[in-house]
Parts: sequence; structure tokens; C-alpha cells
Amino acid sequence: MDKKIMAFVIGLLILSAVTGAYLITGNSKTMKGSEITVLAGAGLMKPMNEIITNFEKKTGKKVNVQYGGSGELLATLMTSKKGDVLITGEYTTMDKAKEKGYIINDTIVNVTSHKPVIAVKRGNPKNITSLKDLGKENVRVAIGDPKACAIGKVAQKMLDKEGVNINENLVAKTPTVNQLLTYILSGQVDAVIIWEDMLTWNNSKSKLEMIEIEGAKNQTIPAAVTSISGNVETSKEFVEYIKSDEARVIWEKWGFKVIF
Repeated sequence: MDKKIMAFVIGLLILSAVTGAYLITGNSKTMKGSEITVLAGAGLMKPMNEIITNFEKKTGKKVNVQYGGSGELLATLMTSKKGDVLITGEYTTMDKAKEKGYIINDTIVNVTSHKPVIAVKRGNPKNITSLKDLGKENVRVAIGDPKACAIGKVAQKMLDKEGVNINENLVAKTPTVNQLLTYILSGQVDAVIIWEDMLTWNNSKSKLEMIEIEGAKNQTIPAAVTSISGNVETSKEFVEYIKSDEARVIWEKWGFKVIF
């Protein structure tokens, strides 16, 4: 082969290899720059899964999500230094994260709210009508762990305020609200304190009854971009999306009260 042609061919091969490597690297960086991790309360799983799917389809950006109790989410921020967006089941955890410098303060938004209720098996065989009844003999109770999840903090405050001691009846303190639903549906306990919206999960309305708690307040669900985010712009875009009209439909579908 002519030396000039050989040199030309070799030049093309080198150029193709360099260009290909650049495109692969460039695409990887683009994908990485469009990817975020959301830390969300376990009780928000149903609506969040739908919202994340819609956001990804609409924007082409990737959203990883870690669900857990509020204590676990805060620990993830503090020890693993992981997470771009934080969404909690009530405000206490967000305040703690803010105080410790893990939140970009001007990105905090109030998204929706939910209310704590008592859930019992359909027919209410133990005739439970109030928090005080959870302290009666032969009533098996489970609540969230106040140190681990939002519903646990809220439940313990309400019980303390009413002077109700459930220690003799307590079967379990769970790290997430999701496990409380399992306890009551499986018949392991007679009553749990959960979020009202969870009665929309797994056909729960056909199997459970809701007992209103006198004086129970709606708990605000906030969201914010973290100060350790590696992709602040996409994180802000996601926070905006979860309070969009499209997201509103999903929140309301799962029983949440939208406040934006």
C-alpha cells in the first residue's frame, strides 16, 4: 500500500478512537450531571414512585431514591454525605438538617400534609375510639419508633400529652411507618397509629377502619435541596416538579392534602 495512503488510514483510525473516547466520556459526564439522589420518608413511597417516574420521562434525567425513617435519612446526610434532595414526613427532621447546615435554606418548600390516625381491623373488635383506649387491657399496640421515624415522634407526643401509657400493650416500635401497616394487616396487633393517607395502600380501606384522634394536627411535609448536592440545578428542578400541577394529581390520589 502506498505510504501516503497508509499514513492517511492510520490518521483516520487514531482520530476515530480519540473522538469515540471523547463522546463516551462526554456522554458519561452528561448522564452523571443529570442524576440526583432523593432521600424520602418511607410513608411517601407510593406517590413519590409515580412522581419520580413522571419526572424522569419528562426531563430525561435520572432520579435515585432512598426511602427510610426520618432518623435514617438524617444519618445518611450526616455520615454518608449522600443525598441531593431531602423530603421528610414532618418538619422536625428538616429543622435538624437545616440547623446542622445540610440544607440550602432558600430551597425549602412545603409540599403537602397528612394527619395521624388510629387504624384498627374492620369491625373494630376491640371497640377502640380514642388514644386512651390504647392503654386498656388486652389491646395489642404498635407505634413507630420516636427516634427513627416521623410518625413515631408524632404518636409519642400525642400519647404523652393525653397521659396514655401503652407500655404493657406495646408489641413493637417500628423504624418506619410502612411496617406498622404490615403489623395491623397481618393481625399481629389490634391498633396502630399511622398516617391517614396510608389507608389507601394495598386495599387497606377494605380491611381496616380509621379512628380519628381528637386534636390531631396535620403534619407538613417539606422538601429541600441539600448543601452537599452535586447537582443543585437538577435538584431544584425536581423540588419544583413535586409541587407542580402534574404532581398535585398524584399526591391527592394517594390521600395527601396538597398545600402549595
